[in-house]
Amino acid sequence: MRQRHLESLLREALADTPVVLLVGARQTGKTTLARKLCEALGGQYASLDDAATLAGAAADPAGFVRARAAPFVIDEVQAAPALLRAIKQAVDADRRPGRFLLTGSADVLALPKVSESLAGRMEVRTLWPLSQGEIHGRTEGFLGALFGDGPWRSPRARRTDLARLVAAGGYPELVARENPRRRDAWFASYVTAILQRDVRDLARIEGLIEMPRLLALLAARSSALMNMSELSRASAIPQTTLKRYLALLELTWLLRPLPAWSTNRSKRLVKAPKIHLVDSGLAVHLAGFDTEALARDRSNLGPLLETFVVGELTRQASWTPGRTHLFHFRTSTGREVDVVLEGPGGKVAGVEVKASAVVSASDFAGLHALAEAAGRKFA
Repeated sequence: MRQRHLESLLREALADTPVVLLVGARQTGKTTLARKLCEALGGQYASLDDAATLAGAAADPAGFVRARAAPFVIDEVQAAPALLRAIKQAVDADRRPGRFLLTGSADVLALPKVSESLAGRMEVRTLWPLSQGEIHGRTEGFLGALFGDGPWRSPRARRTDLARLVAAGGYPELVARENPRRRDAWFASYVTAILQRDVRDLARIEGLIEMPRLLALLAARSSALMNMSELSRASAIPQTTLKRYLALLELTWLLRPLPAWSTNRSKRLVKAPKIHLVDSGLAVHLAGFDTEALARDRSNLGPLLETFVVGELTRQASWTPGRTHLFHFRTSTGREVDVVLEGPGGKVAGVEVKASAVVSASDFAGLHALAEAAGRKFA
């Protein structure tokens, strides 16, 4: 079992918070990590993927959560949203920390059936696919170094090495799969299962036949600005329906758009985000590429390498002390920075991703513009 960097933060949260919610895409290791904590802390475990367990939770939510050893781990809690109201009532009656550890493969707090908030009673943590550090058994320190806490040296990598890392992604099940055909088979089954199960359950729609094609279009536009009009034309999906589908893909942790950064916070909400899927390996599969195609053509590698870097930074931000938020930056004159990180105290740093053999002065134009916009906050 691989050590997950988020484990220590979950233990801290369970020590002082009544409810801890662990969210993220399916097959990122939430169940494995939750069961490990449950066993270590002497709690009880129930999975709502089990039909009988789900039926019992839906029939009597209050009875289901009553008199269970803490922490009571409820896996895939989005399957029975009524449980959250019962958990709220149980916590209001007994505020001891560490009573419930919940996991969810959909964004539970955004589900329409959740009418009662657990605000002030619950801490939410996201488990992403494995980071490179978790795969290789080390803890990354890039974000701390970026904001001035120490030196950092980038390991050297050939283009073929980068292409292999981008195509492999970080889902735990795939780390040991060297055969590209077996990885493709896993990704195909994975996407089918999510679209036919989670998306259908959330939307109460049986078909959603446009979803696979939409995902492929998004993967082909990896790292591009989200242009709703163009995406609507290419997918032949009306914009109103398209917005709903994109929201469903975010709810199930397949799509993670990167919002725009601006010194004016209100403008961040109206500027177009960048398209990024949650995992570069998934994007490579959906776009129809493989390691050889990425290594052979920089125009293929560049956008997906950027998605890979965004994924790695997102994963590191989930366990690094202090809140770090990710954005992209683009000026009206076309200068841009691939990733903007806004860290503790409002400090700002920029990360530029280039799939090229050499770097020229012009490659820093976007970073200079970001530094000018951020002023004294630029780190």
